Amino acid sequence: MGQQGFWDFETRHQKLESKKDLLTCLDEMIPWDEFRPILESVYAKPLKRKAGRPPIDVIIMFKLLIVQQLYNISDDELEYQVNDRLSFMRFLHLGLEDSIPDAKTVWSFRERLRKAKLVEPLFEQFGAYLTATGYQAQCGQIVDATLVPVPKQRNSREDNATLKAGKVPDDWQDQPHKLAQKDIDARWTKKNGTSHYGYKNHINRDAGHGFIRRYTVTEASVHDSKVLGQLLDADNTDDELWADSAYLSIAIVTVLEMMGFESHINERAYRNRPLSEQQIADNRERSRTRAKVEHVFGSMVNEMGGKVVRTIGLARAETMLGLKNLAYNLKRYVFWQKQDIADATA
Repeated sequence: MGQQGFWDFETRHQKLESKKDLLTCLDEMIPWDEFRPILESVYAKPLKRKAGRPPIDVIIMFKLLIVQQLYNISDDELEYQVNDRLSFMRFLHLGLEDSIPDAKTVWSFRERLRKAKLVEPLFEQFGAYLTATGYQAQCGQIVDATLVPVPKQRNSREDNATLKAGKVPDDWQDQPHKLAQKDIDARWTKKNGTSHYGYKNHINRDAGHGFIRRYTVTEASVHDSKVLGQLLDADNTDDELWADSAYLSIAIVTVLEMMGFESHINERAYRNRPLSEQQIADNRERSRTRAKVEHVFGSMVNEMGGKVVRTIGLARAETMLGLKNLAYNLKRYVFWQKQDIADATA
């Protein structure tokens, strides 16, 4: 086998460019510098080094976090894949001669974002860009939540009871290393008779363009309806709202009507009170629109490596899922850009 040179590497790059895969489109279509002011604010003071290796550009670090969410891989796997895959290197604008940020560097940068609470501002920054470029929230809004699993904790019943009461077991507090490996925020819940452990990603998807407009993250035991107020989007141009029967209550419907919303919440059956044929037909009609929110979660599972979060604690889960929701919106934006290009050339 002959030795490859610089031009061989460039030829392979050009072949990848011609394929126009997702990462190529993201690199070309996303206004990455729009995020720079927020990203650079993670450093309290500008980085100035008279000697040594220069700091890694914040856009590269941000892109690394987006790649991580697009493929749902760990920090160590991310470091390996960037070193191994030309498509990842091209997306990051890194060459064979460039050093690749290691797993600890990725973790450290994400922690800076978490501590500075900058993930939601980054999400909102792109939301403002969408509105400014013609992708405003419209046609009403759809709310729903999905369970996000985390590695299960092997705790005693007594420890679980203590955690459920909002306290930390005494023997854990005496063992800081053990405590650091325990997720004291995640909770168990049951859905369709099956137990789940972890968190919930509650989202608001606009019925028009299909972007996630608002989100919030809770432990899995929080009922979907408890956070409905945090998900409502006042910027949506239409007043219709769709949701499944988990959000149905007289109080919620009354408040929504007072706020000017036209409610399309699915009705549910009760013991000895099955739904009528008309109610079933109405639910079926509502679900034609409401089911669109499932496309978001389906994309995360089937195209973005799944929903599993490998971090510990609610604050880190909020960071990871906020980045996941943002990555979905970036991907959705590429979809619409391609549609616009196809329409223009048709």
